[in-house]
Amino acid sequence: MTNPKKGHGAAVSDPRSLINAPELPVAMFSFLLHFVWEFLQVPTYAGMAEMAHWQGIKLCTSATIGDVGFALTAFWTASLVARTRHWIGDQVALPVLVFLGTGIALTVGFEFYYTQVTQRWTYSDLMPLVPPFGTGLSPLLQWIVIPPLVLWLSRRYRASSAAR
Repeated sequence: MTNPKKGHGAAVSDPRSLINAPELPVAMFSFLLHFVWEFLQVPTYAGMAEMAHWQGIKLCTSATIGDVGFALTAFWTASLVARTRHWIGDQVALPVLVFLGTGIALTVGFEFYYTQVTQRWTYSDLMPLVPPFGTGLSPLLQWIVIPPLVLWLSRRYRASSAAR
């Protein structure tokens, strides 16, 4: 077994390996940042502003959990390209581009599916649409703005954890 303090290859049964998992800061910072964004974009979705408070909280929390799922899927896709789960600390552009591209592709795909195919939700008149799929500008910006912040915060978190 390798040194669990390094976070590389530690046994999953070792609790320290879970704390050192590179997915942890990605999930943690994704949740915090996407949670705030979900509430800020409430007026751009039809019916959200009028929704009962607790229903709105549950819906935004559910959407945030989905965003964390997107972030982890994008992280693991980038990890496949980088051939390591520890790519965040590297100064290599390709995994970062794959991370961002995967998140944007998932967003465009899911927004199209839920607004056009199943009509599970609709945009309000306040939501500008981005062609060609009619994706809302707010969720698209969410996946352009938040992931770089998640990576930056995750790098800082991992660097401070390694220094301890």
